[in-house]
Amino acid sequence: MKTNAEKLVKQSVQGFIKPLAFTGYRLDTEGKPHVVPATGGITYNVKVGDSAFGLAGDHIEPGVSVYHPDPKYSAGLNVFSCIGNRARVMTGDAKGSVGFVTGTHGGAEHVLIYFDEDTLYQLNLDDKILIETLGQGFELNDYPDVKMMNLDPNLFEKMGIEERDGKLIVPVTCKVPQNMMGSGVGSSFNHKGDYDIMTSDKEAVKATGVDKLKFGDIVLLENSDNTYGLGAMLPGAVSIGVIIHSDCIKAGHGPGVTILMSSKTPCIEGKIDPNANIANYMGI
Repeated sequence: MKTNAEKLVKQSVQGFIKPLAFTGYRLDTEGKPHVVPATGGITYNVKVGDSAFGLAGDHIEPGVSVYHPDPKYSAGLNVFSCIGNRARVMTGDAKGSVGFVTGTHGGAEHVLIYFDEDTLYQLNLDDKILIETLGQGFELNDYPDVKMMNLDPNLFEKMGIEERDGKLIVPVTCKVPQNMMGSGVGSSFNHKGDYDIMTSDKEAVKATGVDKLKFGDIVLLENSDNTYGLGAMLPGAVSIGVIIHSDCIKAGHGPGVTILMSSKTPCIEGKIDPNANIANYMGI
């Protein structure tokens, strides 16, 4: 497939591991209060490839959550970090260890990174993480209707995408109806962050197979135009994204999706493949 990958610019951004905070009770859709882990920190026992459901937590981010306290550098960290980008530990006992970006979480403004278990237990909350950014500006030469974003071109090459009759056939684990998309809809910027699949309707969640989603799963969002901004309803539009955080307690929330590609026209099709997960593509 012809792309402009050789024209992309690789640069560095850097952040710190975000300490886990407590901001009070979290209310579920029944109005019941909960005290549970949420965003931030080093999450030792939840990783890419694990189920995004059933955890005693809210918006759980697998692996390491990285941020920058300065808003302008935080914006750079979040916008230019792409799924699959190489990340290196620059300080502390784990210095030199390498992982990769698995998601960008809107609202929390975190970049999520996979490291192996040995590295996780060597990390400190003061450690600096450098990310070798590559991916924004990525284009598919023969598919001008497809807008690419937030995806390392090296990971793109591993996703098993086929060309057929002028369309891209993308392996996905699930197809999500547009009316199940919630928190984050209306965001004016799609080059960072995510938006959520709503999971308060348990029958719809089961009927669509959303309840089987795992961190790192590639999913298709039906009739969803994310070429500019997030969540516009447009018949025939198709978006492809990756699951980056867990199911949630709060109304209007659920597993988060960072968008990787979108088209206003139906030139993208999904092919169901239970192995369509970045953990498999990245060999972990």
